[in-house]
Amino acid sequence: MRICCYGASSAYLDRIYLDSAFETGAKLAKKGVGVIYGAGKYGVMGAVGNGVISENGELIGIVPEFFETDGVVFEGCTRLIYTETMRERKQMMAEMADGFITLPGGIGTFEEFFETLTAKQLGFNTRPLVLLNINGIYDHLIELMDQIVAEGFLKEEGKALFYVTDSVDDAIEYVLNEANRISGKPEDFKNIITTED
Repeated sequence: MRICCYGASSAYLDRIYLDSAFETGAKLAKKGVGVIYGAGKYGVMGAVGNGVISENGELIGIVPEFFETDGVVFEGCTRLIYTETMRERKQMMAEMADGFITLPGGIGTFEEFFETLTAKQLGFNTRPLVLLNINGIYDHLIELMDQIVAEGFLKEEGKALFYVTDSVDDAIEYVLNEANRISGKPEDFKNIITTED
């Protein structure tokens, strides 16, 4: 089994976010679960990677070729896959994963979360999606989701398409239980995330 972890690449984050990311990576690896992520060596991404490696786990990094010139790629990946575009990167991450944990992050992480959520809403992806709300970082996002339901922009059942928790252990337990419950991966998920620019 492989779980995709989304998260920030910023090097300027509070320790609480880095520690929880390291814990996530380490605990997934300790359970024998492979981790797919964006191959960053800084921030939440780097902490996840270090956590996986600390337990000798499988760490698959997927990254656009142009990132290599910036010196931001984590060198400890057990497998590193280069893509031409960001869209191709997201497509590969999505297609290879049995579930998704969204750790604290910024705009890029929001994009990954909402693209995965949209695919679930459209029925192209049934795999579990977790929002790991460390230190209340996503409180306002959750409030926004409640508001758009109240205003009729999203049906109430849309909120059931992702699971919110502030506990690393709970996030891992949920995503693994749900991934084990669901058999197979929808082949048409690739129709939602294209490789075109």
